[in-house]
Amino acid sequence: MSYKIDPMPPAARVADVAAAVAATRAGGARNEPISATAETDRLSLTGDAEGLKAMGRELGAAPAGIDMGRVNALKAAIAEGSYKIDAQAIAARMLDLDRELGR
Repeated sequence: MSYKIDPMPPAARVADVAAAVAATRAGGARNEPISATAETDRLSLTGDAEGLKAMGRELGAAPAGIDMGRVNALKAAIAEGSYKIDAQAIAARMLDLDRELGR
């Protein structure tokens, strides 16, 4: 006894043809790329976001206002182990920064 091996039954072929006809009527085959659509999405930033964006650009630019001599001296003092940490001064500056950012 032998059976014919057919990878796709006849009913599936009919369904494929019907789908292709429907796609053609709808304006093209399903495997074609979709053409560009109208722009509908927009992004608008708040004033705060615009300010943060501008601040990021400024900070990302050249290190204006940074005394590189002092930075290098501090790096050397830390590397030597002679830098003294003043916890009170650090805490005071952190509170100042918190007040400034809270405005």
